[in-house]
Amino acid sequence: MKKISLGTWITTYNPSAVDLISSFNFDWVCVDCEHSAINLDQLQNLLNILDKNKTNSFVRVSSNNKTEIKKVLDLGANGIIVPMVNTVSDARNAVSYATYPPFGQRGFGLARAQGYGYGIKKYDKISKNIKIVVQIESIQGINNLDQILKVKGLYATLIGPRDLSGSIGKVGDFKGKKFLSTLQKYERISKKNKILMGIHVAYPVPNTINQFIKKGYKFIAMGTDMTFLGDSCQVSLKKIKR
Repeated sequence: MKKISLGTWITTYNPSAVDLISSFNFDWVCVDCEHSAINLDQLQNLLNILDKNKTNSFVRVSSNNKTEIKKVLDLGANGIIVPMVNTVSDARNAVSYATYPPFGQRGFGLARAQGYGYGIKKYDKISKNIKIVVQIESIQGINNLDQILKVKGLYATLIGPRDLSGSIGKVGDFKGKKFLSTLQKYERISKKNKILMGIHVAYPVPNTINQFIKKGYKFIAMGTDMTFLGDSCQVSLKKIKR
């Protein structure tokens, strides 16, 4: 049985915050380039910090795009998280864009990941261990999940609760019967195919995280840079005003 992999999420360009967060014992840190203003130059700086602190890095790309995935991996990310994977074709493309020929179609570059050309042989081995995570965020993705999980090269999936709830017409209703039955379908199919189940618990409540661990989730993102900051501010302010 694989151990639980616990990470966190970076949503702002704050090198000092990333330096501090990655000095703790998270198994990985994901830099979000889908719902943030972080650009490629800034991403390179953050990846340098994660490497310095020997922290595994993931990047959530903005879309399932061949050029963007290539650039993110050339900057040295250890893994990618690809949003809105709804079909088998989407999953195959994500894997293909992230892997070199003959298995995939990623272009060979001489960027940071390859030591600007001087470490290309070393990177050839590293590239074979890049972790590819696809996000299942719609009822279409759930309905196609059994076939999606048969695509070779996937490390894990990451359920997107908010988008999933919206796709079934129940935005933000995470306790309703329709959402829970959809989530149970995701869990059942994932366990059958023996692919790691993942979820991002944006507000780091230990009880909530433990509930998902008990259900068999092993790729878990806990909080974000901003929710950790916001929760700390709220708790401290409430105590002082009391």
